[in-house]
Amino acid sequence: MARTFPNIVITGTPGVGKTTHCEMLAERTGLKHLSINDIVKDRECHEGWDEEYESWIVDEDKLLDAMEEQVQQGGCILDWHACDLFPKSWVDLVVVLRVDSTTLYDRLSARKYPEIKLQENLDSEIMEVLLQEARDAYDEEIVVELQSNTADDMDVNVDRIEAWVKQWKENNNAEEAK
Repeated sequence: MARTFPNIVITGTPGVGKTTHCEMLAERTGLKHLSINDIVKDRECHEGWDEEYESWIVDEDKLLDAMEEQVQQGGCILDWHACDLFPKSWVDLVVVLRVDSTTLYDRLSARKYPEIKLQENLDSEIMEVLLQEARDAYDEEIVVELQSNTADDMDVNVDRIEAWVKQWKENNNAEEAK
């Protein structure tokens, strides 16, 4: 059965503004914001806590099983620092948010990230790791890279994604009517 609403992945290094983008987008479009971190924690889709990185060790199989029914219905915005584990059939658009390294350093320092986690995330952003993962995992026409250094960037990004959602609905509902 074809979905009547798209699924969007908003991804990027921690600190690029994923959650804020997702919340704004959900409010404007009516799509459901799914925080993967919350699902991992609330539905116990993990193998325990990593003290060094101060984060959950995600059990990807449990996570995908926990999300499958809801995501297959469509209308979800998936908010996580990775995207390549989500099946292609679930995803209509992948937005990779990017930020300059100075801004990212400031944001992660303000969150009091442990030094090892802060450095790993800075390296990941500089080396475009998440952007490359998205490009490797999905068709190039659905992967979009957007800058997220300022509040103005965020507003422009959300406007752009909102317009994409509107167009997707028009295209897909028109195809169903045929």
